[in-house]
Amino acid sequence: MKQIFIVEGMTCGHCEKAVTKALLAVDAQAKIVIDRTHNQVEVDSEQTREALAQAIAEEGYRVAA
Repeated sequence: MKQIFIVEGMTCGHCEKAVTKALLAVDAQAKIVIDRTHNQVEVDSEQTREALAQAIAEEGYRVAA
């Protein structure tokens, strides 16, 4: 299921890698597309929205939506 998150605080490639790594730790099969310009993270995963948002937050980023 595709889900879109607005993630505040991603400012560089390292941030993208950190968010990607956190999401893959929750679901290794997840398909992830990050648009840093719009603070948008699209995740195609079977995991719950809450689990994915928590993984992002644990990396130190704020999930706004």
